[in-house]
Amino acid sequence: MATFTLHKETVQSWLLLSRTHILFHFICVLFLFYYRIKNFIVSYPWILMTLAETILSVMWFFNQAYRWRPVSRSVMTEKLPADQNLPGLDIFVCTIDPEKEPTVEVMNTVVSAVAMDYPSDKLCVYLSDDGGSPVTLYGIKEASQFAKAWVPFCKKYGVKSRCPKVFFSPLGEDEHVLRSHEFEVERDQIKVKYEKMQKNIEKFSSDPKNLCMVNDRASRIEIINEESEIPRVIYVSRERRPSLPHKFKGGALNTLLRVSGLISNGPYVLAVDCDMYCNDPSSAKQAMCFFLDPETSKYIAFVQFPQMFHNLSKKDIYDNQSRTAFKTMWQGMDGLRGPGLSGSGNYLNRSALLFGSPNQKDEYLHDAKNYFGGSTTYIESLKAIRGQQVIKKNISKEEILQEAQVVSSCSYESNTKWGTEIGFSYGILLESTITGYLLHCRGWKSAYLYPKTPCFLGCAPTDIKEGMLQLVKWLSELCLLAISKYSPFTYGFSRMSTIHNFTYCFMSISSIYAIGFILYGIVPQVCFFKGIPVFPKVTDPWFVVFAILYIATQIQHLIEVISGDGSVSMWWDEQRIWILKSVTSLFAMIEAVKKWLGLNKKKFNLSNKAIDTDKEKIKKYEQGRFDFQGAALYMSPMIVLLIVNTICFFGGLWRLFKIRDFEDMFGQLFLVSYVMALSYPIFEGILTMKSKSG
Repeated sequence: MATFTLHKETVQSWLLLSRTHILFHFICVLFLFYYRIKNFIVSYPWILMTLAETILSVMWFFNQAYRWRPVSRSVMTEKLPADQNLPGLDIFVCTIDPEKEPTVEVMNTVVSAVAMDYPSDKLCVYLSDDGGSPVTLYGIKEASQFAKAWVPFCKKYGVKSRCPKVFFSPLGEDEHVLRSHEFEVERDQIKVKYEKMQKNIEKFSSDPKNLCMVNDRASRIEIINEESEIPRVIYVSRERRPSLPHKFKGGALNTLLRVSGLISNGPYVLAVDCDMYCNDPSSAKQAMCFFLDPETSKYIAFVQFPQMFHNLSKKDIYDNQSRTAFKTMWQGMDGLRGPGLSGSGNYLNRSALLFGSPNQKDEYLHDAKNYFGGSTTYIESLKAIRGQQVIKKNISKEEILQEAQVVSSCSYESNTKWGTEIGFSYGILLESTITGYLLHCRGWKSAYLYPKTPCFLGCAPTDIKEGMLQLVKWLSELCLLAISKYSPFTYGFSRMSTIHNFTYCFMSISSIYAIGFILYGIVPQVCFFKGIPVFPKVTDPWFVVFAILYIATQIQHLIEVISGDGSVSMWWDEQRIWILKSVTSLFAMIEAVKKWLGLNKKKFNLSNKAIDTDKEKIKKYEQGRFDFQGAALYMSPMIVLLIVNTICFFGGLWRLFKIRDFEDMFGQLFLVSYVMALSYPIFEGILTMKSKSG
């Protein structure tokens, strides 16, 4: 354990055992391939099985980088400087579609950010409205008005649930226990104001004209609140023209970097999705324990928190909590040079986004207009961030807003380095993933904090459709990263440590699991049906190799689940959803190829973040029953696999009882039985699946 001034890092206690397992497993993999080569048969089944095992072994190899040195961290916020000495912080909230991202929910996130436990004069909240919708501007004005009463109330009584929706719901009941009469009176008054805000926004939203998105518009920047009792709130709607590229969310974030640089210029920024409200108001101070720690301040580019959800069922059949990503992968990367950048819940060092590597001086500022664009006022803000002595001009509010209009125009980034060397990268549509990756390539590090109290909470989908849409979008973009000029297999290896780069290699080609699983889910089963062995006899010493590989993998996964406060049932459920998602990633590979060939226009498929009110759907989710309604296309590969396995299971058993070649077929009998047992709830969900009407 290494102890620092403001945080401490703890290496996993069973690190030696984990590395021993990796070595042992690797030796078994070599034996497996020796067996395949030694007993090579020129037949399609043997070749296809060898291909499948090669894919799965390569993926296993890259995957072990996450297990090489996992760490956990804790912070000591009590050792931070006094509030007046904390650095400025700008919070970025991005929204675009008021129908898929309901305005009331967005405003709950904004209010929770405004109420952060951080000095009001050091905090500034920016809402990016990329749809230019009237209801979003109306909503932010209503939310800002409500925040004037909400923020002082939270600070006066030390309220922990700073999202008003949560505070006034059953989730926030603990906040109301053993409180004074004065608290109850003020709480009821605040509740009336909150309900009024909700009703006003909902009434305004009832007019379809107010919900429309405007994709051909000039910039609009408004400072909604400048009063001292709460942080400043700024509305930003950048210029959008149909004939000019806008670079999706990455473009919106880069616009916010420039606009905020002119208005508040906080050295650190928080990027949070509009549906991920700030659950723990102390998260900003927790992040500062890394940025202000003398041991880490010089090279930490960002601090990542996990994305968590408040409506998870006990079984969490869709693995919405993403335990593997946020417990195994991100903690594993944290022990190398840091986790990847997720789309939300990350605190970023503004200098890391704007000035190259940690050791780079101010070369960018020597040719500032070529890098950052032609705004002299904005360039002066960059010099201030770098600590250069700058004569501060008395610029009026009107002049600042006028300059903000300039830096938020469509043409501002032309002939600059924005999106390539500066700001959030435009390399792929997953602007956060590639930006974090490139920051690591430039020599920056990151930190991962998984506190007991979730710092950011959202609402998880209660059916498979939205999850699959999101999965295909993510994986298809990661495929494009693998074959781009920034590929971890070329660009990354020359700029990062090898083992850390392996983690990005794994992420970028993770959709290739689809080929391995489809082959392993069809070839042995068909051969079982026909009586063709593809595994050694159960009495053959070589069978031990296959058995060890399977058992060792399952034990490793089980230990990771149990050590992460999971259960045996969670371990079993994770295997099921992993296989389901891996098979579905076939569509991600197809989508990536189409984009690469130019057959598909680049587009951003926004997830539907409206709260599901279908009681039957919610009931099925809470009962742990799969709901595939509307996801028939994505389920088609799995349906084929289940049909093949079902036919081969019963047909193979019939043949097995007749021929009695149990020793030859044991491996395949076990595999098809395992798939059938694992897939039973999926099979049940498919049988009840209905096509979405209309």
